[in-house]
Amino acid sequence: MTIADIGYGRQFEGWYDRVFPHAAATRAAVDALAAFHPDPAWGTLEFGVGTGRIALPLSHRVGPVTGVDSSPEMLAALEKKASEGRVTGELGDIRTYRGDRAYGLIYCVCSTLSLILDPEGQREVIARAAEHLRPGGRLLVEAHNRPGIIALHQGLARTTMFIPHPEPDTGIQMHATLMAENRVWQVSTLLFEADGTHRIGTEVTRLLTPDEVDVHARDAGLNPEGHYSNWLRTAYVPEAGLFVASYTKPA
Repeated sequence: MTIADIGYGRQFEGWYDRVFPHAAATRAAVDALAAFHPDPAWGTLEFGVGTGRIALPLSHRVGPVTGVDSSPEMLAALEKKASEGRVTGELGDIRTYRGDRAYGLIYCVCSTLSLILDPEGQREVIARAAEHLRPGGRLLVEAHNRPGIIALHQGLARTTMFIPHPEPDTGIQMHATLMAENRVWQVSTLLFEADGTHRIGTEVTRLLTPDEVDVHARDAGLNPEGHYSNWLRTAYVPEAGLFVASYTKPA
């Protein structure tokens, strides 16, 4: 099996977790995923597990989590944190993944779906998720929200923002560019550390709306269930920077 890896893990190797220093955001996602789970005994699968930022704490709530990722670097980082939870990492392409079991909850978060840059590839991801859901199971997708990102740019093709970290003299600077009729978003992330060092990584995403994901989900036999602006289940609004969409597989 050929695994297509875009190199995301190589760019962010060794500092990916520093991009997400705010524990409250991780807790909110974990709390919501645990609450959305139809039955933890049915199993849990993450598409794009990365370093286990979500899967490791979630495993303390719902039991063992299987995580698929195309990045050997990300999975190596996950393995180093194996003692922090019950997560089994698998090297694989989420567009073509074929596992040997079905799950009650599958989730694809942190705009992993948007890192697939063509609509057909995104459709394939949702189709693979649907195939691995057991009847009565649920799929959750979190991604950057196209109209919200366009609003963030305030009519400009390029924008820059800075997000301070909790500790002094550290933070993230982001340089973002909208391209291809505002459907493609390139973001370069600079991490500044207190010791004067810095790291740089660039990612390109194909921005989505929940309605687009709904089409792929229906094509895969899933029922759209809800659209939200965050993990607190706030009702979806176009101005939100993120969206969370939930889908169920008929029992």
